[in-house]
Amino acid sequence: MKEIRSVKEQYQIKDACLKERLELILPKVMKKYDVDMWISASKEYNEDPLFHAITPANYPTARRISLFAFVKEGDNIHRFSLCMPSEELAPYYTSYWTDFNNEDQMACLNRLCKEYDPQTIAVNVSNNFAFSDGLTQGLYEMITAKMAPEYAERIVRNDMLAIKLMELRTPLELELHPEVMEVAFSVIEEAFSSKSIIPGVTTCEDLQWLMMQRVKDLGLDYWFEPTVDLQRPGLDNPRYFGVIEKGDLLHCDFGIKYLNICTDTQRLAYIAKDDEESIPQELLDGMKVNDRFQDIVAENMADGKSGNDVLIDSLKQGKDEGIEAVLYSHPCNIYGHGPGTTIGLWNNQKAIPVKGDVLMSYDTTYALELNTKSKAFGQDYYFYTEETVAFTRDGLIYLHPGRKNIYFIK
Repeated sequence: MKEIRSVKEQYQIKDACLKERLELILPKVMKKYDVDMWISASKEYNEDPLFHAITPANYPTARRISLFAFVKEGDNIHRFSLCMPSEELAPYYTSYWTDFNNEDQMACLNRLCKEYDPQTIAVNVSNNFAFSDGLTQGLYEMITAKMAPEYAERIVRNDMLAIKLMELRTPLELELHPEVMEVAFSVIEEAFSSKSIIPGVTTCEDLQWLMMQRVKDLGLDYWFEPTVDLQRPGLDNPRYFGVIEKGDLLHCDFGIKYLNICTDTQRLAYIAKDDEESIPQELLDGMKVNDRFQDIVAENMADGKSGNDVLIDSLKQGKDEGIEAVLYSHPCNIYGHGPGTTIGLWNNQKAIPVKGDVLMSYDTTYALELNTKSKAFGQDYYFYTEETVAFTRDGLIYLHPGRKNIYFIK
């Protein structure tokens, strides 16, 4: 198994990424979306999704009410903590609420507004995006009731602030992502091996439990429970769960979270029959079709292009090339189904209003998730694949090798 960094190293890495996010990405986002002040407030154990992207590793939950304010002043972005004084936050935020025994937290917020006189004050309230909707109704009512009227009337919503602050990857995160992928693949490759599979005995469920146990043994978490299923000549169910036999095509869907980075991967494996020394050509041909559609999607991704346009253009090009495909890709970053644009849904291959209209940006990571249909063994076979990729100025980068391969298990 891939060696995991010590807890101390993991904390140090998360905090280094936080420093980059606050110093490099936050200013770009606030200037692009043109707000003067941005407030994020969380109650303990009911945190804003943004909370885990703007706090250090040793500040894992809100404390009472954790309130952060980002203020634009000319070309500068000030970062203020209106929380109880905290050594953990001190390297990243200026503590503004220092006389907490004599000053109410909301009075402190009013004092901050009076000092900087922001014309727009953004809060995380959204009808469309979970990641931009982290301010609870109770906190919203408290803030608007206790904020001076001249400031309360300046409150605005801007979905893109939270989405882009979390979606855009820091240089260090892009550098670390392949390492996280190696850990995920060490689990996949143990499950998809003769060490773990006894044909006629091992079940799909056995492999699911094995993968979950290995992740826990590593001291990590999976952000969804893995699935393992199979296809077999004579079965009309492309997602069959049961005992694994020779001649089966296995499929897994698996994702972990490590170093505050999520992975999401689907891979295929073939269980050899006694007389087979290689994967049947029909399956290899089907995989080539799938690889081609991955390339088509990559070709259609572009900075400033909506997920809906990527979907429509990719499906059209695939159809023109005779490929039967379903495309349902999504951002994969601090959250597995992360903030960013939606590129199709598995049950809806039309433009997705609002969520699919978000524009792509460089330095983001996606789960390139799709399936293609091809004939094999006289029936339809579905090739379900998913690759975690980085979308950069250098193009689409696959974050782990072997996307064109089917594991061969004998």
